[in-house]
Amino acid sequence: MSQFPSRNGRKTPHAVAARIEARLQDEARFLKTWLDKPLVTGAVTPSGKALARRMASYIDPSLEGPVVELGPGTGALTEAIIRRGIPQERLVLVEFDPAFCALLKKRFPQARVIQGDAYALARTLGDALPGPAAAVVSGLPLFTRPERMRLALLHSAFELMAPGAPFIQFTYAPVSPVPLTDADFDAEESERIWMNIPPACVWVYRRGTGPRRRAPRRRKKLDLLAKIIEGTDKVRTHILR
Repeated sequence: MSQFPSRNGRKTPHAVAARIEARLQDEARFLKTWLDKPLVTGAVTPSGKALARRMASYIDPSLEGPVVELGPGTGALTEAIIRRGIPQERLVLVEFDPAFCALLKKRFPQARVIQGDAYALARTLGDALPGPAAAVVSGLPLFTRPERMRLALLHSAFELMAPGAPFIQFTYAPVSPVPLTDADFDAEESERIWMNIPPACVWVYRRGTGPRRRAPRRRKKLDLLAKIIEGTDKVRTHILR
């Protein structure tokens, strides 16, 4: 249900002004959090509607089980997941920042909000999941972590998910945020969403059903460009000093 009133299906001027104000406040929160913790917050602004809709489109509402969102921030993607047909009661939101956690509890009172480290997913969730997850949706800045940590996160998520359920991740980079060399999982890349700022694409990973496959080699220049776009520990820390 929308937080903003409407009249005969059309948003009132007050509703439009309130939505703009809320959006500006969210962008200010993201910018402040990124400046304070650039290696934890994956973006300077919340995900755009086009990107959020594209990520949510990979979730099958008919598949039973909770939907886990990693790094929901202010809830821009969470709203798209709800519009996709997933009720709040099925949402488990894992957020590291306590201020964002408080905001999420206020905006999505029926969802379960867990403050903790998504990279230690099994320990953070504990017994919070009533059954296998129907999807895991991630807004985490994966390129700020070593490859082994990204792979560990993906496989940890697979252990908590139903067979065939998707792990959905966005990235600004031109390559997969999870390394594909010798991948034992299936990977699918969306078209680039140019409406998002900056443009982004969505990667969907599913537990592999066949033998290990060697992914096509990616040029080293693309890997370097990915790190420059999304930021490495050294680059972002140096910029903020």
